This record gives sequence, structure tokens and C-alpha cells, in this order.
Amino acid sequence: MTLGDLLRRPVVVAPMAGGPSVPGLVVAAARAGALGFLAAGYKTPDAMLAEIAAVRAGTDEPFGVNVFVPGEPCTAAGELARYVAAIGADPGGATWDDDHYDGKVRVLLADPPPVVSFTFGCPPPEVIAAFRAAGTVVVITVTSPREAVTAADAGAAALGVQGSEAGAHRGTFANVDAPEYRLLDLIGAVAAASALPLIAAGGIMSAAQVQAVLAAGAVAAQCGTAFLRCTESGAHPLHKAALADPRYTATTLTRAFSGRPARALVNRFILDHAGAPAAYPEINNATRPLRAASAARGDTEGMSLYAGQGFRSALTLPAAEIVARLS
Repeated sequence: MTLGDLLRRPVVVAPMAGGPSVPGLVVAAARAGALGFLAAGYKTPDAMLAEIAAVRAGTDEPFGVNVFVPGEPCTAAGELARYVAAIGADPGGATWDDDHYDGKVRVLLADPPPVVSFTFGCPPPEVIAAFRAAGTVVVITVTSPREAVTAADAGAAALGVQGSEAGAHRGTFANVDAPEYRLLDLIGAVAAASALPLIAAGGIMSAAQVQAVLAAGAVAAQCGTAFLRCTESGAHPLHKAALADPRYTATTLTRAFSGRPARALVNRFILDHAGAPAAYPEINNATRPLRAASAARGDTEGMSLYAGQGFRSALTLPAAEIVARLS
């Protein structure tokens, strides 16, 4: 896939790790003229490869794969231990890992997909250069002009600019409390710092919002929450239902579930555990059994209901129809 091919697809279906971004959704989006992304996060290289094979079996259209860049282990061991004890999790579960990063990069370079995006950081220039030499378009998620300059200097072909309205994890390079940019402000700030094409993400739920980010200077709009309830989404049924549940009226940024800032529907777990330290993926690994147990007993108050600010506009429709509405 060339960069020009990418620029002709104004709607991008965001990679949503943890279940929603299944191959069926990516295939349906691709057939409808959008660029769909598989989420490699929390998967082994073999599981990622199986999903890539499923997409290739379902369509010849371009698609992307998103990879998490690993951060550093938490150094605040005392804070982490106290938080894990407070939420009732197994202390042995609060472990650090790199999400099989090196293995995924090797696998993707051996059989390159059309697009690869990276979140939570910027790979070394030599990794980006290797993908570019293989004909893969490399997109880096950024949340500030400084990150945009770093990604551009490393050789990225395009930038995914993530505004504060976006659901799920903030794509910040460092796990720190950084200034938040609203999406339209971020587009302008990043465009002033870099000439790379921009893919805008953050609470985009309608054709009018797609047109707004294109008018602001983006080449495409990346939508995640808009597809959470769609027919092909792999999101948990309880998660889908919560997006329309009148009990949930707002989202907030929280570290409660994962130790990294993420936007989710405000529920009991978030309200009860507001003091989570910056410890990702340690807290994410520690809370995984708790979240799974809540889902098993039908209790959305203990689940990580990640969603963007426009969550109430998410519709239960086929992905192709949502792409058409956004376009």
C-alpha cells in the first residue's frame, strides 16, 4: 500500500485491543471502503498471525495492524503493592511484560501488512526504515506536537493524532500526566510542527465530525467507539449494552483498570479506585482476572467499559452501514 492509497480512505476503523477489533470487523470495513485495523495488543505473535490470515482470506483490500510499544517497568513498588492490595487482586499478577513486542515486529517484517501503526511510543528509526523498505506504511500515534516531531524524525509516513475525546488508552509515549489537547486543537498544533499526513482520532461519531477534522487539515478520521456496537464488533455484549444504558452518562480518564490513562464509562470500579499509580502493564495484568469475573457474573460496574466521549451515538448496525454514514 502506498501513502497515496491511504490518503484516499477518509474513514479508518481504529484498532481496539481486548476484543472489539476482530477480523470480521476489519474485513467488513475494508469492503466498505474504509481502512480497518487489527489490534495486536495483548496477543501472541501466533494469534496476531492467525488474525492477519483471516483478514487476507476475507478481502484483498488494504488493512493495518497496530502494535503497542513497551514502556519501562514501574519503579514505585510500594505504591503498586498498596493499590493491588486495595482492589483485592493477586499480588503475583502485577507483572511487567513487553507484550511480545520483538516477536511481533519480526513476524510483521517477515510478511508485511499494508499498514503498521504503533501506540505508546515510537520505534527506533531502523525499525521504521525496515517496514518502509518492505513497502509498509508506518503510522505513529501521537498526542502532542513534541511526540509528532519525534515520530517524524524517526521516519514515520503519517501520524495518528489522538485528541483527549478518544476512548480507551491515551497513546502518550510516556506514562505521565501530560497536557490534554482537544482533537481540533491538536490537529492544528501538530500540523504546525510537522508536514506529515494526519489521521484524526477522538470522539468522531458522525459525518459532520469527519468533515470537521478533514477541514481542519487531517487526511482521514479514525473512529473506534462508533464501531463498538456494530454487528461485526467483538466487544463483550455487556460492553455494547452499557453504551446505551441510561445508568452511564459520562466518561472519564482513569488509571484504575490498567495503570495507564484511559477513557471509560464512569462506573463503580473507577469511583472506588481513583488513586491508581502509573504502572502499566502491571495493573492491567493484575485487574484482568477481576474484570473477567465481573463480566462472567454480568456486573458492568467492575468492567473496563472503554469508550470515547460520543459513546451515546454508537449504533447497532453493520459496519458497512456505519462507514457509509460516516462518509
